[in-house]
Amino acid sequence: MSQAQYILGPMRVPFLTLPPVCVALGAGTAFWTTGHVDGFYVVLALLGALAAHISVNALNEYFDFKSGLDFRTQRTPFSGGSGTLPANPDKAPWAARTGWIAFGLTALIGLYFLWVRGWALLPLGLLGLFVIAAYTVWLTRVPLLCLVAPGLGFGVLMVMGTDFVLTGRYSWPAFAASLVPFFLVSNLLLLNQFPDVEADRSVGRRHLLITAGRRSSAVVYSIFLGLTFVSLAAAVYLGLLPRASLLGLVMLVVAVPTAAGVLKHANDLSKLKPYLGLNVLLNLLTPALVALGLLVG
Repeated sequence: MSQAQYILGPMRVPFLTLPPVCVALGAGTAFWTTGHVDGFYVVLALLGALAAHISVNALNEYFDFKSGLDFRTQRTPFSGGSGTLPANPDKAPWAARTGWIAFGLTALIGLYFLWVRGWALLPLGLLGLFVIAAYTVWLTRVPLLCLVAPGLGFGVLMVMGTDFVLTGRYSWPAFAASLVPFFLVSNLLLLNQFPDVEADRSVGRRHLLITAGRRSSAVVYSIFLGLTFVSLAAAVYLGLLPRASLLGLVMLVVAVPTAAGVLKHANDLSKLKPYLGLNVLLNLLTPALVALGLLVG
């Protein structure tokens, strides 16, 4: 394995497709409400979002390696870490350095936007940095926070943060749009925890699957998936988003069978695995289609 792979592995590069669609969603609300966006600010917001995701990924890899979790998980294409550190234990400090350097870059970009857009952005930025630093070591031990923290980071913080740095203010359209990735990304991490329940329990984690069980967690997954599309339709009905953003409802053709499959196979991992892939598809295409609707709406 090359030195570059020791860095890229903990970054989980194949999973860095989520920040672009969330930033696109925030840029879409900004464009819809103001009629224009600053291209440089969009690129800088995207760099900050990518740095934040890289930071949480690399720190998660490092702390899961140190706790021994990575040696106990049943790795799938969508969960269980990259496998870089268990195969190369001496490279663990590289993952830690990658995580904290990316964390610093996220903070620096945030400071720049504080300078150009004002201190009203500070609460959002501090909450984002807290979620990054605390996710693996603390939030995964509090069931409700573990459930909503991913959606908070990629939904409310990333979408509303992008909209704010482009418009200079908070807006209800941005909040309404942020609910789409809030529910979807919370679900993404929830479903990805299904293969790791026993391993997570062994290192002291206390997420919903551990405290409520697979069946109840599958019900929560289905409720959150339904709320994704209900919140989108409600936002359009209330005039917070344009009708064109209902393009996101196209993904109901994937969401309905996915929810049904998760409910049916919650206790059968071999049959559940295909739905982990469909869940990723929902996370990427639904906000992308809503963003497209905002740009043309």
